[in-house]
Amino acid sequence: MESRNVPEKKFSTGVITATVWQNAGKGKNGETVGYRTVSLQRRYKDRNGVWQSANSFRVNDLPKASLVLQKAYEYTVLREQEAVDYSELGEEIVEEVI
Repeated sequence: MESRNVPEKKFSTGVITATVWQNAGKGKNGETVGYRTVSLQRRYKDRNGVWQSANSFRVNDLPKASLVLQKAYEYTVLREQEAVDYSELGEEIVEEVI
């Protein structure tokens, strides 16, 4: 049976969605390493009323696309920071707000 990769997290506003995927690959030393990717899509109904996906966006979609991409970026950066053991580094964890 083939295992299916399911989304780790989705961010959406209206018909625009950014989906975070957890993936696995081989590192330099042959060890398995995890990494995340983000897909961006716009949903729409075709002439027959069936939902479809597109990777092209209208001008009015761009602010929404920017928003969901920003949220996906924040999510992935926070997950990567959690993976680092700061106690070994002797550093204090500080959340930077810009």
